[in-house]
Amino acid sequence: MEKRVMTDGKRRRSVAAVAALLSGVLTLSACGGDGDGGSDAGDKPDKGQSQVDRAAAEEASDARIVITPKNGEDNTSIHAAKVTVKGGKLTTVTMKATATGQEVEGELSADGTTWKPNGQLERATQYTISAEAKDSKGREVHENATFTTVSPDNSFIGYFTPEDGSTVGVGMPVSINFDKGITNKKAVQAAIEVNSTSGQEIVGHWFSDTRLDFRPQEYWKAGSKVTVDLKLDGVEGAEGITGVQNKSISFTVGRAQVSTVDVKAKTMKVVRDGKTIRTIKISAGAPETPTYNGQMVISEKFKETRMNGATVGFTDDDGKGEYDIPDVPHAMRLSTSGTFIHGNYWGADSVFGNVNTSHGCVGLNDVKGANDPGQDGAWFFDNSLLGDVVVVKNSPDKHIAPDNGLNGWNMSWEDWKAGSAL
Repeated sequence: MEKRVMTDGKRRRSVAAVAALLSGVLTLSACGGDGDGGSDAGDKPDKGQSQVDRAAAEEASDARIVITPKNGEDNTSIHAAKVTVKGGKLTTVTMKATATGQEVEGELSADGTTWKPNGQLERATQYTISAEAKDSKGREVHENATFTTVSPDNSFIGYFTPEDGSTVGVGMPVSINFDKGITNKKAVQAAIEVNSTSGQEIVGHWFSDTRLDFRPQEYWKAGSKVTVDLKLDGVEGAEGITGVQNKSISFTVGRAQVSTVDVKAKTMKVVRDGKTIRTIKISAGAPETPTYNGQMVISEKFKETRMNGATVGFTDDDGKGEYDIPDVPHAMRLSTSGTFIHGNYWGADSVFGNVNTSHGCVGLNDVKGANDPGQDGAWFFDNSLLGDVVVVKNSPDKHIAPDNGLNGWNMSWEDWKAGSAL
């Protein structure tokens, strides 16, 4: 067996290493302490430093500011910004868009403990908040935060019909069109509440990944009020896509008016609150271009508008519209595909009630310029609301598709409920 002899040099280096190791252990023990005594040096605080710490603590404000969202946070809600304080009152809050320096107006609560922006923030924008508060002894505290709101690419919003505060007809559904495709339909639908003072059951129906309509089984009750709460802020509509809306709207249902167009009889009976108030002679779609059958809801009104056949597929051999009328009076839209009920000044008076001549619209006798209130077209326009129902029957054409306009009433209640995600 080989014997190894340690030289003096190696021995000295080994002893030094052990000494250094022991020294480190002793140093760590002295700094950390073990609660059972230890060295005198570890038990004796630095007297001068202790006095400084106590003085700083005595001068520190009792107020504590909290800024939401947190500093450095990304993809935040456009409704989340808030500053609160405990143990004091806010004295100054400044919020600015970092890139432009534009200040965001806000409101301080009456008790001085909360500050919020007056409105929603812009998407894809970085903001900086600087806040100052004082405690009861007047001692100040400051806090700052910078965050970035969610981008349009990572968020979705819903465009809704009807308008907030409007008065509509009994057929007006709540229709919401989203700017992004929704895959998490259950979560999105659950975040939208639609209620009516009529007490009617209201159910949502998805026509597509971007359209969700709500309606009761029967038309809304006249005089009822409908409220819509969009609680979509932070709701994930699809992977990586969250909602940014937190909004409430309401509308009032007016009198109950349903007008029935009989294509064979070439008349329209206007019934309001159960009583016939006028029977009007009409001219519907010609045999080669008939009018859809079904229940149609008035979705837009124009005192005058242009109608060009090319926009709805009626073109000649040169690709031009079969008709192009720039000043059609008293036009009201019944479908997305171009069905209107409107005034007609270019047809002879004898046409109405006798011949169906249109490309699918329902025409009423009228004059050019839309300035004669005595005409049938003008009367019906003035006596119609968005959301009123026009029912077409006895036409040789098919029934209108439920998603062609606001026309979900052309679907059975069972089928309607089957399209709900809840």
